[in-house]
Amino acid sequence: METKEYLESGILELYVYGLLSEAENDQVNAMANKHPEIKAEIVSIEKAIINLSSSFAPFISHSQFEKIKAQLELKHGKVVDLKPRNNTATYIGWAAAAALLVGIGFQYNKLSNTQNKIQSIESQKSKLEQTVVELELKNKETTTVLNVVRDEKTTIIPLAGQAIDPKASAKVYWNKEQQTVYVDAAGLPEPPEGMVYQVWALKLNPLTPTSIGLLENYTADNSLFKVANNEGAEAFGITLEPAGGSKSPTLEKLYTLGKV
Repeated sequence: METKEYLESGILELYVYGLLSEAENDQVNAMANKHPEIKAEIVSIEKAIINLSSSFAPFISHSQFEKIKAQLELKHGKVVDLKPRNNTATYIGWAAAAALLVGIGFQYNKLSNTQNKIQSIESQKSKLEQTVVELELKNKETTTVLNVVRDEKTTIIPLAGQAIDPKASAKVYWNKEQQTVYVDAAGLPEPPEGMVYQVWALKLNPLTPTSIGLLENYTADNSLFKVANNEGAEAFGITLEPAGGSKSPTLEKLYTLGKV
C-alpha cells in the first residue's frame, strides 16, 4: 500500500483511538518508523483530538458521553502494549477524562444556578403570599371598623385638647351593643421616642381612671386603634406615658378629654 493510500485509509485514526489489534498496531508502528510523513500524521491526529476535547468539553452531550464510554470499554477490552505507541493511549485517556470532568463540572454549575433561581423564586413567592395575607387581614379589619363607625347605635365621643396641647384632638367610637371601642387619634402629635399614648375610661364621681389600652406604634398613617370596652365609663381621656404604660394617668400630660 502506498504512503498516500495508507494516510487516507483511516487506519491511523483507529490507531490513535486504540481500536486496532496488537498486530495492526505493530504494522502502524513499522510504517511510522519507515515513513516520517506517517509518523507526523499520527502526531497531528493526537494533537487535534486533545485540542478538540479541550475546546468542546463544556458542551459534551449525553450521546457523546456514551460514545466515549463505549470507545473506552472497547479500548480496554484486552491488554495492549502501549510502549511501541509512545504512550499515545495514555494521552487520549487523559484527554477523555479531562473532557468528562469539565463537562460534569459545567453541568453541575448549571444545575446549581438553576437551584439558586428556584430558591429565589420560592422566597419571592413566600413573601408575596405573606403580603397578600396581611392585606386581607387589614382589609377585613378595615371593614369591621367601618361597620362599627357607620352603625347608628355607635356613640361618637369627641375628645378635646387640654392645656399641654390645646390643638390636640381625638374621637372615641363606642358601640355598647357590640361592646366595642375604637379610638381615632389622628389629631394627636406623634409621641417622642420612649413614650406612648394611653387611653383611660373614667368614672367622674369620684374620679376613677381605668386603663383600656395603649396606642402603640402610633403614626399619622396608623392612628386608629381598638381598645378594651368599659361599660361604666362616663368620660375618656388620653395621656402621654412612658413606654409600657402607667398604672395611673399622668395628669400633667393629659392631651385630650371628653365626656360620654
